[in-house]
Amino acid sequence: MAHTVTEPLVQIRNLTKHFPIARGQVVHAVDDVSFDIAPQEIVGLVGESGSGKSTLGKTVLGLHDKTGGEVVYKGESMPARYRPGDFQRYAQAMQMIFQDPYSSLNPRMTVGEIVGEGLKLHSDLSSQEARDTVGEWLRRVGLNPDHMSRYPHEFSGGQRQRIGIARALVLEPEFVVCDEPISALDVSVQAQVVNLLDELKDSLGLTLLFIAHDLSMVRYVSDRMAVMYLGSLVEIGPANRVFFAPKHPYTELLIGSNPEPDPASERSRESTAIKGEIPSPVNVPPGCRFANRCPKVMDVCRETTPELIPVTDVGQPDRLVACHLYEANAVAA
Repeated sequence: MAHTVTEPLVQIRNLTKHFPIARGQVVHAVDDVSFDIAPQEIVGLVGESGSGKSTLGKTVLGLHDKTGGEVVYKGESMPARYRPGDFQRYAQAMQMIFQDPYSSLNPRMTVGEIVGEGLKLHSDLSSQEARDTVGEWLRRVGLNPDHMSRYPHEFSGGQRQRIGIARALVLEPEFVVCDEPISALDVSVQAQVVNLLDELKDSLGLTLLFIAHDLSMVRYVSDRMAVMYLGSLVEIGPANRVFFAPKHPYTELLIGSNPEPDPASERSRESTAIKGEIPSPVNVPPGCRFANRCPKVMDVCRETTPELIPVTDVGQPDRLVACHLYEANAVAA
């Protein structure tokens, strides 16, 4: 019996986004990033502030024009520059949950108007049908449908983020970019929102690109974890394997700088600060971009840019890593 290979829902191919600034210079926000996202998969995207995570997510959805590369959705190449008609066309398939649950909601609109705006623009539902749908979605995200007439300032931060989730999912998209959806919330509320997204993913068959700083939370919610540094992808693989057995020196230090208790030893993992300054995204150094901060740096690292290559782990190609340390152990893709 032939083995069936699931086609990716989203394919990111050599995606590049540069922002021009004064005197002909550019900010290298995203440089030549490639990876696939399978249907109903959650890929967690992590990295320090300024690594290009949010820019990548917005470029994938067409909120930023693409400088280079392409995004393929269900076999169709997305436009390099979206026109108004493109947003109209793809809104029902792809949506975004924004970082700040307050500034992303119009304070002059009621919750019912905010959540129902997509239905008004992209569906043929009657006013009553749209209202019933909004009420159902408020219930699904744990809010009271009777509060549709209230305004965003009347809700807590966690409740506002639930409103944002309802707004993004009311059209029942297949693919959602979650841009730091929990960073502005208290720790106890973060877990509630993550659990909600996980439940909705299972019930709706959602595919998510989940961007966050909290590596422990990303590891919990994600199937795979991708690590970005200064606009480039340095490691991607199964979330638990990347978290507990990182291969790239940057991933190792990044996880070490976010210690969590070790249940086996009842001790906290030692915190490891990442030393040195992040290079300017305007003047990106040659070779490996992490070379000036890497404790395992070699001469080749300062001269040659490493490529993402499959790396073996316990006899199997476990993940892709962009590091010269593993070139001798690379396996055929």
